[in-house]
Amino acid sequence: MTQMLSRRSFLKLSSTAAAVAGLSSIPGTLGAMEEAKKQYKGNTKFTPSICEMCTSSCTIEARVEDGKGMFIRGNPADKSRGGKVCARGSSGFNQLYDPQRLVKPIMRVGERGEGKWKEVSWDEAYTFIAKKLEDIKQKYGAHTVAFTARSGWNKTWFHNLAQAYGSHNLFGHEATCPLAYDLAMDDVFEGGVSRDFAKAKYIINPSHNVFEGIVISYARQYMDALAHGAKVISLDPRFSTMAAKATEWHPIKPGHDLPFVLAFINVLINENLYNKKFVEKYCEGFEELKASVAEYTPEKMAVECDIPADTIKRMAREFAKAAPKAIFDFCHRVTLTPQELELRRAIMMCNVLVGAIEQEGGYYLNKGAAFYNKYLGENDPKAPVLKKPKTPAYPKVEVPRIDRIGEKDSEFFLCKKGNGIVTLVPHAALNELPGVGYKLHGWFIARNNPVMTQSNTENVIKALKAMDLVVVFDIQVSDTAWFADIVLPDTTYLERDEEFTASGSKNPSYGVGRQKVVEPIGECRPGWRVAKELAEKMGLGAYFPYKDIEDYRLQQVGDNLDLLAKLKATGSASFGVPLLLQDKKSVAEFVKKFPSAASKVNEEGTIDLPHKIKLFSPELETVSKKGALHYEPYKYKEADELYFINGKSAVRTNGHNGNNAWLNNLLDDAAVWIHPKTAERLGIKNGDKIEVYNKYATQKGKALVTKGVREDTVFAYFGFGHISKDLKRAYGKGVNSNSLYSPLVSPNSGMNLHVVGVKVKKA
Repeated sequence: MTQMLSRRSFLKLSSTAAAVAGLSSIPGTLGAMEEAKKQYKGNTKFTPSICEMCTSSCTIEARVEDGKGMFIRGNPADKSRGGKVCARGSSGFNQLYDPQRLVKPIMRVGERGEGKWKEVSWDEAYTFIAKKLEDIKQKYGAHTVAFTARSGWNKTWFHNLAQAYGSHNLFGHEATCPLAYDLAMDDVFEGGVSRDFAKAKYIINPSHNVFEGIVISYARQYMDALAHGAKVISLDPRFSTMAAKATEWHPIKPGHDLPFVLAFINVLINENLYNKKFVEKYCEGFEELKASVAEYTPEKMAVECDIPADTIKRMAREFAKAAPKAIFDFCHRVTLTPQELELRRAIMMCNVLVGAIEQEGGYYLNKGAAFYNKYLGENDPKAPVLKKPKTPAYPKVEVPRIDRIGEKDSEFFLCKKGNGIVTLVPHAALNELPGVGYKLHGWFIARNNPVMTQSNTENVIKALKAMDLVVVFDIQVSDTAWFADIVLPDTTYLERDEEFTASGSKNPSYGVGRQKVVEPIGECRPGWRVAKELAEKMGLGAYFPYKDIEDYRLQQVGDNLDLLAKLKATGSASFGVPLLLQDKKSVAEFVKKFPSAASKVNEEGTIDLPHKIKLFSPELETVSKKGALHYEPYKYKEADELYFINGKSAVRTNGHNGNNAWLNNLLDDAAVWIHPKTAERLGIKNGDKIEVYNKYATQKGKALVTKGVREDTVFAYFGFGHISKDLKRAYGKGVNSNSLYSPLVSPNSGMNLHVVGVKVKKA
């Protein structure tokens, strides 16, 4: 989009985008201070960095244009993304001079949610927070303060601060989005796995809409697969962009993906379509799996998922025939059911059964440095392992976390402590949870917006109002910040440097994090600095043993200054060659690069998997009697209600960038999709104002009458209907879908439920 503009038009739009939205009335924001006329001060040469307009973390390059605007493009060195950037990424500079942007600390002076604030200095803010935290610590214990941070670099800083303070209740955002498949990976594979979409010949996609949720590398791989003749099956209650590009679309009943998958496995096993050799050599628990799915025949499950039995059988046969170049996509969201963990485990087992593991066009194990280095000889150069600065031991906490992770009988034992079950935080603020013995009294929230991203908005707001202290660190007065005591201004991703990161795909890779393109505006500060300065105010400075982010980076790489220079210059780096353990050609290339690895190669010219794949979970069986797969019917709605589901838009990211002027020009309203027959029955026409309601909330919106959704289902995009009055005034259109959802926290996975019954009427 950006590249189609003339230079003159681009600069004009860049410098005036913020003004389009209108000014803010909140102290400490750019709109209130009328500072939006300042020029950009920063690099005029392209600087490699990472986008933060969503959580996909795409590589970018950015530069200042004549001090009046900024140009953002994809990093041309990134082959997986092809040097591309989406609409959200190209519009990121709008954050810099957004009138709603917070650039000074503010403190609440009225009641929570009343919207009365005053500007304060950073020292006043730190002093206030430090005193409140000490008061809570003395009265209830430091563990009664929860620290949540959106996945990414802020976790490093604020989770360190939390543990130094004495709280083990630290969380990411994962339980509101990708946690279930992370847990399933750890249970089935004992580590992360990825999908080789581009080389696949057959892909089954349950509601993973990569063309609207947008992960650029996934979208490109899907298009490559389709271009080379792959068959893509979309299982989705609505006709999404993914469904439109797929070979077949099957409008599955919302919340009923698991019955389909169980029937699919039933066919693979009972028709002997599975890879017996692979299963015998690399799997354990096959007999338990076989017994557990015996009753879930296609005929029986067709009634549940609303896909014909013959169609299920056909897909299973085609999938097995295409293996190992076959992928049953474990997906990013699906529809979030009460059995999310069972669903994701079952999907992954489909790929395992046909042996589509560690081969082109299937699943592969993520290979970080520690994994990769195990296959190298003593004299081979090793993939770098990034280090962390040494800190004192954290204070020991004697009581359980609110999610009881770390306890022997915790139902969430698969979850990493840094992720946690954040969906329990509102519940723990309002009641003592079983086996915990205390309530939460404080909530420190860094770049996370639970009022918009957690189910049942009213429950979240009640929890915020019940807290003794709420601190929010963000770039704006978000819907959650509206109920805070102190709101601290973060830098945008274009204004800060971050630590280096290490990850693994088919081989280890490294990233620069983010690099500063422009100087910070106003008094905003990056997360590393805020956490360090607040810790020092609290007498905890020893836990932050680095002068600044550059010092931190130097400690990360140790004496590997070549890696330091490469990451700063190019933004990313990889090590070695791609390795697929069950692919002979890949193994041969690996041995060619590292000859001493030949000792790891077996008689078949492949490398054995490092451990058994679990088709039955003894640990889950011990904790919750769910080691095998099973289906528990759930009543999502009453007979006179419709299913309500939501999904992501290509130009909006959850509740994160809803006030971006360019993106709002593309989509400023979350109209409610409703089938023509359903609309006719309810007396609703396209464009009518409607109410969507249930026992949890009532939301007003606009009807979009379309055949692209099931007759028993209505759909709306997520991230609309702001609660924050400052955002709502300019960007309040559309249904706030999460307000309509149940506060249920799913067993074992901790996920919220994203299918619910609603009624619809003309407003």
